[in-house]
Amino acid sequence: MKSLCCARIAPLAAIVLGGCAEARAPSIPLFGAYFPAWLACTTAGILGAVLLRAIFVPLGIDDRLPLRLLVYVSLAAAIAFATSLTIFGR
Repeated sequence: MKSLCCARIAPLAAIVLGGCAEARAPSIPLFGAYFPAWLACTTAGILGAVLLRAIFVPLGIDDRLPLRLLVYVSLAAAIAFATSLTIFGR
């Protein structure tokens, strides 16, 4: 009975504790200090959203957006997430 209980718990424990690997947060050495990677990804997202707005205004797309703030924040987040996935694989 005792071995049957451990046989059922072991795979469950392996699945639950599988994410507990010791991994350090990605950081970027810049100017002699280590900056968190999310900071660089957020900066890339904001700059990408500003660049897209600079493209949308002359094309007339900016005037037709229903909720501009929400659209540009979502674009910045999407660019930041894509940057994080492509550069750091997370």
